[in-house]
Amino acid sequence: MTSPQQVFVSLGSFGATEVKRHGQEWFVRLCHEAGADGVEIRGELLTGHDGELDALARTVRDLGLACVYSSPDMLWDSQGKLAEQHLDNGLAAARALGSKTLKMSIGGFGGAADHAWPCLDQRLAEQDITLLIENDQTPTAGAVNVLQAFFKQADHAGLNLGMTFDMGNWHWNGECPMQAAQAFSGRVSYIHCKGVQRQLTRWIAVPLQDSAAPWRALLRAMPCGVPRAIEYPLVGEDLASITRSAIQQLRTLETTR
Repeated sequence: MTSPQQVFVSLGSFGATEVKRHGQEWFVRLCHEAGADGVEIRGELLTGHDGELDALARTVRDLGLACVYSSPDMLWDSQGKLAEQHLDNGLAAARALGSKTLKMSIGGFGGAADHAWPCLDQRLAEQDITLLIENDQTPTAGAVNVLQAFFKQADHAGLNLGMTFDMGNWHWNGECPMQAAQAFSGRVSYIHCKGVQRQLTRWIAVPLQDSAAPWRALLRAMPCGVPRAIEYPLVGEDLASITRSAIQQLRTLETTR
């Protein structure tokens, strides 16, 4: 008997203005009512008030949800050095939230100094938190060749780092998502499900069913049982119903043609 597909909701899907107006805790409750298995707390949408992380952690725990913490800070700085303070801040926030998973982009990685890998390994071991590397929308942290170089060095240093595979972000860098799936599917632990459409001067995120990209083939290329996260706009008058429908669709989505 197969296990049901786990579905998370990235709280950024509700839009920065709305999330900052209501607070992420409000949306955590909405996601639970809509049937989500977990939520992705967004660091860039924290308000910074005292006790915010503790309150979020308590709500997530009381509702029985899983939690991923997404840090807006880059793992490597623009000079190509491991940004230890960014890493420490991300680990501290994840720990405060009770999350075992921290998601970050690699930033300005250009080939790490030897001492960076033991430092990264030690920090992660001390906190017992899994670091997942995401392909973002920048050429320094979202291009296939850059990420391949990063993971090759990490593997050589003995770090078995997993990946958050954002289905849509490859388009912002002119990359082929299917080639990316072939390169990275073996290390994917979490999927950002995001469709894309091309406007005159930019890409925009849309639901998978409205996507111009081969989302079915991409999902087929992913490991079975990996959690899927909604990472496209959820908007409308009845957000609870819209979110419930989106979760159910993603949970039962057939990837066969």
